[in-house]
Amino acid sequence: MPRPAQRRRQPGHGLLEIHVRPAPAQQIRQVLAQDRIIRLARFPAAALRTLHLARILSANPPFRKLAVNFARNPFASAPFRDVSMAGVGFVGPESLEAMSIDALKTLFERHFRSPVVRIQPLRDHLGGSGRRIIRLAGERRTSAIGILYDVREENVAFLEFSRHFRKHGLPVPEIYAQDLSQGAYLQEDLGDTTLFGILSKTRAGGTIAPEVVEAYRRVVAVLPRFQVEAGRDLNYQVCYPRDSFDRQSMAWDLNYFKYYFLKLAGIPFNEQALEDDFDRLIAFLLCADRDYFLYRDFQSRNIMLRDGRPFFLDYQGGRKGALQYDIASLLYDAKADLPPELRQQLLDHYLAALAGLLDLQPGVFMCHYYAYVYIRLMQAMGAYGFRGFYERKPHFLQSVPYALKNVRWLLHNVELPVQLPTLMATFKSLLASDTLQSVTPEKGDLTVRIQSFSFHQGLPEDDTGHGGGFVFDVRSLPNPGRLEPFKNLTGKDAPVMNYLVQQESVHQFLASVISLVDASVGNYQARGFRSLTVSFGCTGGQHRSVYLAEQLAKHLAGRPGVEVAVSHLALEKLGQ
Repeated sequence: MPRPAQRRRQPGHGLLEIHVRPAPAQQIRQVLAQDRIIRLARFPAAALRTLHLARILSANPPFRKLAVNFARNPFASAPFRDVSMAGVGFVGPESLEAMSIDALKTLFERHFRSPVVRIQPLRDHLGGSGRRIIRLAGERRTSAIGILYDVREENVAFLEFSRHFRKHGLPVPEIYAQDLSQGAYLQEDLGDTTLFGILSKTRAGGTIAPEVVEAYRRVVAVLPRFQVEAGRDLNYQVCYPRDSFDRQSMAWDLNYFKYYFLKLAGIPFNEQALEDDFDRLIAFLLCADRDYFLYRDFQSRNIMLRDGRPFFLDYQGGRKGALQYDIASLLYDAKADLPPELRQQLLDHYLAALAGLLDLQPGVFMCHYYAYVYIRLMQAMGAYGFRGFYERKPHFLQSVPYALKNVRWLLHNVELPVQLPTLMATFKSLLASDTLQSVTPEKGDLTVRIQSFSFHQGLPEDDTGHGGGFVFDVRSLPNPGRLEPFKNLTGKDAPVMNYLVQQESVHQFLASVISLVDASVGNYQARGFRSLTVSFGCTGGQHRSVYLAEQLAKHLAGRPGVEVAVSHLALEKLGQ
């Protein structure tokens, strides 16, 4: 068995080039796809932190080169034993960095006929895609965004889709230049403002600024043009890794959720029963019409705003699929944390825009909508688990509480047309998990969940695993619902608020509530607790309880170390 020709040790990250005997390209792809190279090499677990199988660098005989990106040099602790090699070399990270940047600089200078005067890395490995994103600036205020990525198939998909979308007049970046042999391309610089960025910057508690709502409305109005208009004549042959969101794609997403989220979070489940539910869910999802372009990652971080106009990025994973998936991705984007009533408004606006391109009854669309919401949430949670629990990148885990909040809302407000008892029970276990309760939106935050409800519909279920919290019965207060002018209004409407403000008993009740809750919030923060629930109940869950929940939320908004989440259970069931 041949031994490595050399074992040069170099610290840090680098590229290990393994020169293997000639083999058919398909065979090499199969080895890469199955990660068999890890097993053949027999590395001790301590020798590797991460391993990314990259790409075939060269197909020229007599050797084929496979690139393997190691977090540390494996030869420091163990040699290869079972891989037949003619020679091994280790390329340091500095030379690779220089080669990659040089490729982008060359593209920039050819396109703009101007030298690069400034290079600014925008994102390295904080994102989940592995792309390196770099801003290059030249003379006369010229600039471009350079992308470095070594998955050729995804690069080809993004470049072809971009040109196709621009042909349809859709707002995507112009592609300036490309060098696929180097995994490099240049695209239009759309600035630094994302939809998620402006949402976060202007947010005040649960209130979304009007300009942000308007931006979302513009976004959802454009989405049908991608899905229907541009989807009609798109070249789906360049899609990667599959050309449609089919049974296999769905199974991948569900297993991603099962193995990287459920198992790593220690959530118990019956494996066979859960697989049976997965099969039923997939069969139901496949009944929806899937002859449209599915963007795949249609969420607020992938939408840029320039002069208030939205531009769209990161559609390289697109393929044929159902209309419901992308709008679900945007409206249930975890950290965006859109209020339920705004989600419904935006969904209605999307369906109105869709009606201009397609004769589709809203009831037909809604039949499968929430099932697609669920599978999108599971895909996202799988990603949070893989990046957060497995790769130990804690910032990905900050999205988990928001994803669980979406799950909680779905369990309370949606009944799917398909029976999935094990999956629903697993979601309830998620909400009660001590492991997941310890994951907070921001380090050290106490989440105060404030909710209103109707006593006619019963007490709210406790799905936090903490045994409940405060439940305030506000039926002793004057009831605006008995007065004709207020019957069809809610505790968020100005006439009802003005009526209750004038009631001395309401002021006294609210003052007592605030005194109790403030004391508990301070105590919980001091003891490192992460969750507190405060519920207000009245007869119909429409006026008094809603008003008091909103007032308490305003009182706690902006308090250091406190994250406030408001829900109106009775109103949500009415679609308000």
